Amino acid sequence: MSNHLFDAFRARMPAPGRLLMEAEDGRSISYGEMLARSAQLAHALSQLGVEAGDRVAVQVEKSPEAIFLYLACLRAGAIFLPLNTAYTLTELDYFFRDAEPRLVVCDPARAGEIGALAQASGAAVATLGSKGEGSLTDRASEEAVDFHDVARGPDDLAAILYTSGTTGRSKGAMLSHENLASNARVLVDLWRFTAADVLIHALPVFHTHGLFVATNVVLMAGASMLFETKFDPARIVSLLPRATALMGVPTFYVRLLQQDGLNRQAAKNIRLFISGSAPLLAETHRAWRERTGHAILERYGMTETNMNTSNPYEGERRAGTVGFPLPGVSLRIADPDGGETLARGEVGMIEVKGPNVFCGYWHMPEKTRAEFRDDGFFITGDLGLIDADGYVHIVGRGKDLIISGGYNIYPKEVESEIDALPGVAESAVIGVAHPDFGEGVTAVVVRAPGSTISAAGIVEAIAGRLARYKHPKRVVFVDELPRNTMGKVQKNLLREAYRDLYTSKAG
Repeated sequence: MSNHLFDAFRARMPAPGRLLMEAEDGRSISYGEMLARSAQLAHALSQLGVEAGDRVAVQVEKSPEAIFLYLACLRAGAIFLPLNTAYTLTELDYFFRDAEPRLVVCDPARAGEIGALAQASGAAVATLGSKGEGSLTDRASEEAVDFHDVARGPDDLAAILYTSGTTGRSKGAMLSHENLASNARVLVDLWRFTAADVLIHALPVFHTHGLFVATNVVLMAGASMLFETKFDPARIVSLLPRATALMGVPTFYVRLLQQDGLNRQAAKNIRLFISGSAPLLAETHRAWRERTGHAILERYGMTETNMNTSNPYEGERRAGTVGFPLPGVSLRIADPDGGETLARGEVGMIEVKGPNVFCGYWHMPEKTRAEFRDDGFFITGDLGLIDADGYVHIVGRGKDLIISGGYNIYPKEVESEIDALPGVAESAVIGVAHPDFGEGVTAVVVRAPGSTISAAGIVEAIAGRLARYKHPKRVVFVDELPRNTMGKVQKNLLREAYRDLYTSKAG
């Protein structure tokens, strides 16, 4: 048996001397160097007791070494568990206890506090810094530059990515080698990636977009990337003439449009601009086309499924839609209650089936069963329709998930923290249209009698417990929350009441 996903990359790799990535610090890293470095790290993982099927939890800053570590986990047969660098100790404690990793890799500066949590859950600890320094790379530097990859089949797990849960509890989406390999193969072909492509990679690598869409597509195409540690709009504009493609979230494009240097000349070498992770406003799509001459290609995916749909490479990239189902992916619109398939033009639940769809939720068999139909279709939780021309439209979410700046935020998690504060009677957290972030996290709060708690006080109180991107951008105080006859808070009324909060002149 081969190592399914890594062998899929290896089969399409160019000559070892070809460039894989140019790092922001000026380093040029070849495919041959990637093979050597990932082999050394795979040896180091084995030396630290990591065996096939073990989880390796990773909370590190973006760096070339972080990518090598992902590949090393594949080669060692381990399950890669990337964690957002903004996660607090409270959040990490949950992930460590739930996933039971054999090894936790963190930034050297956080080794003390994270190490204590990791050890409490029975994990070993190693460090990896933003410049590639740390105990893991120190250990790896002593190892051989070749490695006998551990056998892993199509159905073996390659990664677990945590996503928001319907009760606020994060769920670990289990992704197999073939889930990732099949999606990368399809996207390379559909988006016409070749070894001649140069992708600007400015996305985080703890998220499916930057890790599995951007990185896996480059590796599967034998292409190269300009590897940026963060998104800097002015720098991205300066890199456009050297690249052929850019993948981003809508926030990227909004901020790039604010750069004076963005014009048709700057973008003339780019063949493809791709947007995902959150809805792209039609006005952003139009403004981008007017400034650059390019139509952004919007697509639709999820942590549990990788990519499901895409606007066409050739043909109309229709603003406000996410295009057509990918080859090999079946997509239908179903009645949310009964599950019957609806006619074109009718709004219902988006359900998908295909080799890209995950294996289930880690340690949650009942939740897994509840999210799949008997015929194998996954219930996405997103509401949509298919128009007369076959384009898929996302019209809302059956769940109250908020997507802000490309990150998923489940309101219940934020509400639980706010409701626990002295002086708060109750709260409702909603997503409101935001010109920069897509949606702004907004807390509607009812004070307890006699309380004078302030918006700043609420944000300050939860700062140490929730990642920054989950913090409310606005806190609004009300006397009571709107409820239906069953006592359920009517968040649709709140979203309507505050829909102009961030777009009005006052906002």
